[in-house]
Amino acid sequence: MKKADLVAKMAEGAGITKTQAEKALNAFMAATEAALKAGDKLTLVGFGTFSTVARKARIGRNPQTGKEIKIAAKTSTKFTPGKNLKDLKAKAAKAPAKAAKKK
Repeated sequence: MKKADLVAKMAEGAGITKTQAEKALNAFMAATEAALKAGDKLTLVGFGTFSTVARKARIGRNPQTGKEIKIAAKTSTKFTPGKNLKDLKAKAAKAPAKAAKKK
């Protein structure tokens, strides 16, 4: 799904125009980015949690040459799915197994 598809689904589901839905989505993304930059977590109950993870500097290897390289410290974004998304994943994993047994 692309951003345009998401905007269309949001507009249809909320009964608003695509322009309004795109503004709402952009505002959500900006607010999420601002919260993460400030070091806060964003928790949407049942959906998931956006947070940041600090990664330490370390020594790695170039897989082509085997030469050691320095990997700088950085902060990454992490998403932890909530209960509803975890349950969705579990249901999707069980469905193909049942279909395979029927054949």
